Amino acid sequence: MTIFKEKIDEEYLTTPEAKELLADIERERALDETREMPYNLSRAIEHVNRFAALDAEESRELVAELLELEKVDEQTGYKIADLLPQDRDELRAVYAQERFTLSGDELDEILNVVAKYE
Repeated sequence: MTIFKEKIDEEYLTTPEAKELLADIERERALDETREMPYNLSRAIEHVNRFAALDAEESRELVAELLELEKVDEQTGYKIADLLPQDRDELRAVYAQERFTLSGDELDEILNVVAKYE
C-alpha cells in the first residue's frame, strides 16, 4: 500500500524569512527540555544563520522590487534575493537554465536593485 501526500499550498521564502520561522521553532523546542532537536532541523537552523545576509523585511522588499522588473519571475526573484549576486556573471548563473538571455542593460538593472540592499 502506498501513501500519497497531496500538496495543498506552496509559498516561496527567502533565507531570512526561513530564519525567522526556524528561530520561532527553535524557541518553542527550547522551552520543552524533553524534546530533542532533530538533526535535519539543527542543520537547517545552522544554514540559515550562516547564509541570511539581510533581515526578513529587507528581503521581502527586495523581492517586491525585483518582481516589478520585466524579466524577473517569482522564483527567480527569490533566488536573486537569497544569492545577492555581485556582478553580471553571478547573475547570469541564476538565469542559466532559462530559455532566454538577458542583455547587459537588463542585467545591470537587476544588479542596481540588488545593490540597494547590500
